Amino acid sequence: MKGLRALGTETLVHAVLLAAVCVALYPVLWVLSLALAPSDMPSARALPIPSSVSLGNFRAVILAHDAGGHSTFVPQLVNSLVVSVATALVSVLLATPAAYGLARFRFVGAETGTKVLMATQMFPGVASAVPLYVLLDTLGLLDTRAGLVLVYGATAVPFAVFQLRSAFEAIPRELEEAAMVDGASRWQAFVRVVLPAARPALAVTALFAFMSAWNEFMLASTMLSREEAFTLPVALQRYVGEYDAAWGRFAAGALLVSVPVMAVFYALQRHLVAGLTSGGVKG
Repeated sequence: MKGLRALGTETLVHAVLLAAVCVALYPVLWVLSLALAPSDMPSARALPIPSSVSLGNFRAVILAHDAGGHSTFVPQLVNSLVVSVATALVSVLLATPAAYGLARFRFVGAETGTKVLMATQMFPGVASAVPLYVLLDTLGLLDTRAGLVLVYGATAVPFAVFQLRSAFEAIPRELEEAAMVDGASRWQAFVRVVLPAARPALAVTALFAFMSAWNEFMLASTMLSREEAFTLPVALQRYVGEYDAAWGRFAAGALLVSVPVMAVFYALQRHLVAGLTSGGVKG
């Protein structure tokens, strides 16, 4: 009886998980169907399987060009990659020492600073669009990658500091103390002991900053006006007009935009699932 009950429970759990996967993948199947369909108009049917398959929408997105005949997809892809990678690097490089200082040292203003950082996460990014626009206009950084990295870094660094502080606090102080007893300096203990132990948290923080910059649309559409300076989310929006929409091209572009994010996720998955201090202490 126990064996049958366990088998029934396991079957029910797998059925629920399978149903959840189907619900999650159903919108993705619609996007894939629209991207591969030769027509831009979606048809009303329960199972979105196109009657014929065409790569015309992908070709139209990749080979898109401006009024001057210049390719737009590749420069916009490069813009998104440069801005997203730079945002991830800036966020991790600035947040790591700040988070370590907040986690390991006690000084005046530490708790207040942490609360202020948390408070900044309560406001949506669009609320700061106007002051950021004025700032970039004053600095002459509108329609530039550097300006967009500055904007994204201003929103990503506070969250990165908050997340990495919790990661550093979870690392036992005894690891650093043991290294310093063996002759290492505070800096050497930080670089050789703390950073390797915090690698999963660093990977998650970098991935979050990368994805936030890669998918962001509202601020990018506000700060960018030249087509050659667009990032991919801004470029995709142009397929949806006020009176019509090229849904096939939009879906194909959405799939192409998703590929780098999936590649980064799979590249970092080993660090994402690794133990925070795995192997740090031997019994």
